[in-house]
Amino acid sequence: MSVGVIIPAAGSGTRLGEPVPKAFVKLGDRTILEVCVAGVLDAGVADTVVVVVPADLVDDARRMVPEATVVAGGAHRSDSVRAGMDAVGVADVVLVHDAARPFTPPAVFGRVVDAVGAGHPAVVPGLPVADTLKEVVPGDTSGIEQVRATVDREPLRAIQTPQGFTRDALRAAHADDTGLATDDAGLAERVGIPVHVVSGDPLAFKITTPWDLRIARDIVAESARTSTPSAGRVPTAGRVAPESPSAGRVAPESPTAGRVASERSEDAYRDPSHPEAPT
Repeated sequence: MSVGVIIPAAGSGTRLGEPVPKAFVKLGDRTILEVCVAGVLDAGVADTVVVVVPADLVDDARRMVPEATVVAGGAHRSDSVRAGMDAVGVADVVLVHDAARPFTPPAVFGRVVDAVGAGHPAVVPGLPVADTLKEVVPGDTSGIEQVRATVDREPLRAIQTPQGFTRDALRAAHADDTGLATDDAGLAERVGIPVHVVSGDPLAFKITTPWDLRIARDIVAESARTSTPSAGRVPTAGRVAPESPSAGRVAPESPTAGRVASERSEDAYRDPSHPEAPT
């Protein structure tokens, strides 16, 4: 069974507040993209890795990740995934993995690939939701929103990547060129393809905001302090949360579900002068 991995990395990352596209932001001495590709290779499941970046950064990306095939993306994420599908070849299983989830553990990749190989056409990793969720009345511009109901979180999962598909399922999900989505599984659902969930991992969090970026840089810094990195790759030592249970199981709810555990307080991250702030 051959496996191809598509890494969409063409987003601008405006919420991150950095002067370069998100995937090209540095985590220590390497970019988010470089750390992500190294993690995919460490997982040991990929026969082909395709990275999709903005057209003007293709040459830069090829220098950064020579192990991968690099192609230009489109205006929307779904356009970039389609470009990746054209380059990934005839893999039996195709994983779509966010570049902004560079610390996803190898076991998560393995669980997704195994579940697709077992006959599920679309598989995503996910975590139980830890926070209480409230549905509010929309449209209030005062900043004070009225609660309509408390949502039952028991059947909810916070979805991560890699999202895995049979080649035919991913093609079918993206067959409509007008179909835009932030999530490939959502496109699969739209055309009637059943989607299944396997256990995710807190380390598969997505770097979206400046807060996330500070946590990511701290993970890299602590890893560098506590172990000797292998050739060009982020070491597994210094992880801030254990890997999830074995394949196919839904992880039990815990206070850190969906979050990255840290010994530092939130104030330490928000205030650089705080005595516990990361260096």
